[in-house]
Amino acid sequence: MVGTVYPSWRGRTDDDIASVANRIFERAAAGRVYPEVWHLINAHHNKGHTVVIATAGPPYVAQAAARALDCGHVLSTSLEKRDGVLTGLVDGPVLWRRAKAHAVRKFAETNGIDLKLSFGYCHGSDDVELLSAVGFAGAVNPDRTLAKIAEQKQWPVLTFASRGAVSPVQVGRTFAGYGGFFGAVGLGLTKGAVKRDHRLGVDAAIGMSADVALRIAGVDVNLRGVENVWSRRPAVFIFNHQSQADALVLAKVLRGGFTGITKKEMASSKLFGPILRIADAVFIDRADSASAREALRPVADTLKSGLSIVIAPEGTRSLTPGVGPFKKGAFHIAQQAGVPIVPVIIRNAGELMWKHGRVLRRGTVDVVVEKPIDVARWKKDDFEKNIAEVQRMYRRYLENWPRD
Repeated sequence: MVGTVYPSWRGRTDDDIASVANRIFERAAAGRVYPEVWHLINAHHNKGHTVVIATAGPPYVAQAAARALDCGHVLSTSLEKRDGVLTGLVDGPVLWRRAKAHAVRKFAETNGIDLKLSFGYCHGSDDVELLSAVGFAGAVNPDRTLAKIAEQKQWPVLTFASRGAVSPVQVGRTFAGYGGFFGAVGLGLTKGAVKRDHRLGVDAAIGMSADVALRIAGVDVNLRGVENVWSRRPAVFIFNHQSQADALVLAKVLRGGFTGITKKEMASSKLFGPILRIADAVFIDRADSASAREALRPVADTLKSGLSIVIAPEGTRSLTPGVGPFKKGAFHIAQQAGVPIVPVIIRNAGELMWKHGRVLRRGTVDVVVEKPIDVARWKKDDFEKNIAEVQRMYRRYLENWPRD
């Protein structure tokens, strides 16, 4: 890194490199973070711990990870800059081995943190000094040398099973699932055409396509709260968005009688655009808030006509198994139309097909459909507080999933 990579950055700004690093993290690195790690870090957050990422590398990818992980601190190798431009040289020590441990000790001293009451997690033998500095050391998927040292020092070892590279079988199942999906859509729409009932055809296509695609891909859906799927219709169904697989899961759970709100880019999709238009989906421009509000106006009429809608209140797919901030749109729509909000909590969809993934892995997606929430009487002053409480409900479920 010091000899070849950093010199190639000479003349670039921090923003230049950070922009590339953000794309690398979002499109490659985030999908490779073990789900257990997300939950482990979240457990430390819930204990009120200060969470720090320490890396021998430069700050850029680490800072992108810190934002996704909600970590407020990054310790990294500093790069020299002149007038805001990188020189290609290192500014100070490379945080490697003893230097990284020293940086951690200095951070703890500056912030009044007792390292003997702190936790540390590393996977390489080069970080033995860092692990020795904390009271509770953990070796994560350790290399051979660290595994021996951990055994000698009686450090616990956390072993997270690799999801592995995508296999040809998984690719084949995914493509077969797509084929089954579009075939089932065609059959459902044909059924509606024969009966001269557009909605009948759309609903048949929704249910059949989800069943077929998920079965071929080897994905099971474990549903709790099925009675809440049908207790109040029409409704605004909200869900935590992690994956392209969410659409199939929601179609299998809700079966029919609904449409969706999606970004306008999907309208030009050669595969899904025509299907979404047939299903009366609402396309909005997320970059233009005024345009988005105008596009949402007909949604209240759709609800009043008896058709439910599905919307992700986060606005976009999350990089983590957690839940991002909820926007107000879904709740305002429900209030204006006089229909309830029905929360749908999805777990594991992001693990089977993460945000930028294209292949659907085999496994089980857990889903809970909660009781309808009447928002008709929500007062303006309490709106944000009530939405925050719904968001907290999602977090509670995802952190402490109900067991039979």
